[in-house]
Amino acid sequence: MTQIIERPPMHGDDTPEPRGPLLTPMPAESVLPTLTMAQAINRALHDAMAFDDRVLVFGEDVATLGGVFRVTEGLAETFGEQRCFDTPLAESAIVGIAIGMAIRGLMPVPEIQFDGFAAPAFDQIVSHLAKYRMRTRGDLDMPVTIRIPSFGGIGAVEHHSESTETYWLHTAGLKVAVPSTPSDAYWLLRQSITSRDPVIYLEPKRRYWAREPVDTSTPGLPLGRAAIRRAGADVTVVTYGPLVATALSAAEIASEHHDWSIEVLDLRTLNPLDFEAVAESVRRTGRVVVMHEGPRTLGFGAELAARIQEELFYDLEAPVLRATGFDTPYPPARLEKLWLPGVDRLLDCVERTLEQP
Repeated sequence: MTQIIERPPMHGDDTPEPRGPLLTPMPAESVLPTLTMAQAINRALHDAMAFDDRVLVFGEDVATLGGVFRVTEGLAETFGEQRCFDTPLAESAIVGIAIGMAIRGLMPVPEIQFDGFAAPAFDQIVSHLAKYRMRTRGDLDMPVTIRIPSFGGIGAVEHHSESTETYWLHTAGLKVAVPSTPSDAYWLLRQSITSRDPVIYLEPKRRYWAREPVDTSTPGLPLGRAAIRRAGADVTVVTYGPLVATALSAAEIASEHHDWSIEVLDLRTLNPLDFEAVAESVRRTGRVVVMHEGPRTLGFGAELAARIQEELFYDLEAPVLRATGFDTPYPPARLEKLWLPGVDRLLDCVERTLEQP
């Protein structure tokens, strides 16, 4: 059973107020719809476009085809080609026109078709999108949400399964959101679209078909808040996106076969980072394993491990361990399962940290 523990807002939180009209929930439904993550994202886009006519959706194949994963299906028919339209195969141009639209007061939601295709847009994102609010001393907002189907696990070909989050996290000025459930996918996207800052919204492709009841009438946790998906007492597993489900599976196996109590903390947003939630969990368990798909060296787990060691050293019973991908290029599809961190790799780290005196 998924457990979410919400904390009160942190004092001194300087997250800017949403741009334009406040986010308004849709009317309550008598029976919650059961949606896949792909459907939840589609619903979020539909509701955001219906709520504010400044919201536009565009990218490669998002209109006529409805997106490679059919995430944008029906939006062009509902809102017209002026608000949901196809673009040339030019990722740099897609982000460039989104920046221009934001300067003119629009709220663009461009899609980069696959994570590996973000590289051609890197200069626009890093040199311009991330810096405009600072460059104009806050006079210009950048309400741009770049949706990127991300991470592995679907047996795709080269450049279609990458973990790019560290690039964006190293770039000041960008928020980074990574949903793990359909409900989070809906609300994180709605909140991202109303943000005054640009958001890189990474959609875990292998979770597109996960489904659950989604409440579109009651706002979920805001950007910058983590969620405890499973409470535990022995070890904290800090992860996000597609690996939350992996961590929950590992926690179930650990409980049944080893009598280990694993707490699973889903970060949800990597920037802003809810480090207070990390600290609270670490103080309860004293042992931490950080898990992410990307290569081990300079992955986000390295930053988390360093910060935990620096700020929570006296709360730790053992060194912080990392369960990650390997320091190699992403492999061909037939080797994907060997490369991705799974239940076995995580439980090995859990066992090692519990063996520490």
